[in-house]
This record gives sequence, structure tokens and C-alpha cells, in this order.
Amino acid sequence: MDMTEREPEPEVTQELFSDEVALRRVRHFVAQLAEQGETRGLIGPLELPRIWSRHILNSALLAPLVRPGRVGDVGTGAGLPGLVLAIARPDAEFVLIEPMARRVEWLEEQVSELGLDNVTVVRGRAEDTLEFRALDQVTARAVSALRTLIPLTARLVRPGGELLLLKGAAVETEIEAARKVIAKWKLENIRVEQLGLDIDVEPTRVFRADVR
Repeated sequence: MDMTEREPEPEVTQELFSDEVALRRVRHFVAQLAEQGETRGLIGPLELPRIWSRHILNSALLAPLVRPGRVGDVGTGAGLPGLVLAIARPDAEFVLIEPMARRVEWLEEQVSELGLDNVTVVRGRAEDTLEFRALDQVTARAVSALRTLIPLTARLVRPGGELLLLKGAAVETEIEAARKVIAKWKLENIRVEQLGLDIDVEPTRVFRADVR
């Protein structure tokens, strides 16, 4: 693949991955994703010029909100944001939940190559992996609208835990459409935060909610 098509590493990367081990790992992950992502059905053909900005940094901005504990990533796909967060936050344990076998294979390869001992990869759908209930936090990125996503994620969170769902510009509209679901799952302290406003990167929107 033509290397000139790849997005250069943004300078802000070293702010988000200040540890040398983490920086080395995320660079390796990006190189592998650029080389294999399209052919293995992990990213689309138009994503190569924006892997860093659209996918890696977008995921990494969530890292400061992660607590030391057990964090699930529902529908993790290529490992976004789960693998990126595991690289940035070695003090937390991550459960990456993905139903597609070829993506699970990719995730397991990356966990091994990157030497990540804080990641468990689970093949399955969120509703079928209830043995992983009582997680401290659960995240998801580009999975579905909130009214569908909340039942899939909230069931995995312990009482007092938190949802951290990465969303787009229409998140407020999604919240309004999900009011009944939010009430049913007893979510509290609903808020939307924009991360990355203080650095040179496209902000990340995150829907945050506490699970009662």
C-alpha cells in the first residue's frame, strides 16, 4: 500500500501517549491497521488518510475518564476505542466484546503483538455475555443510536458504574429519543462532554451516565 496515503502522526499524539512504551505500542497498532485494516474488513478504503485523527486520537481522548477497574468495550471492531484505551491506561483491565470471528482474530493478534496483559477478548454479543456483568465502566463507539445502545451496555455495568459512549454531533437528539430507555435502565447524572477542546485535535463527544 502506498505509504504516501497514510496520515502523518499528529504532534499531539505524544501528549496523549506520553509514556514511551505506550507510544511505541500505539505506533505499531496504527502501522498494522494501515497495512491490514482494509483487506481484513476493519476500516473502509477512505479511512487510511485519517486513521490517527478520526480513530486513534478520537479514542485516546477518552482515556482520562477511565477509572482503574474493569472496563468493557461493546462492539469493539478493530479495537476502537478498547485497544487504544488499553494502551493508554495499563492500570485498567479491558474486556473487548466483538461478535465477528475475523475481528476477534485480529484483536487477539494485536493483544499478543503489543504485549498487552490488561486485555481480555470475548467473541459474542453484549446481550449474550452476561458473565461479564458488574463491569465498572462500559464504552462503545459507532455501534448504534442510544435507544438501542443503552440496553446493550447498561446491563453489563455494576450499580454505581458508568457508561462512556462515544457519539457524534447528533447526540442531544439521540438523548431525547432515548428518554424512555434512559428511565427504564435507571441512568442518572446524564451529561455530554466534549473532550480535546484544549488541544489541537477534533473534539470527541462522550455520553456519560451513572448506572443506579
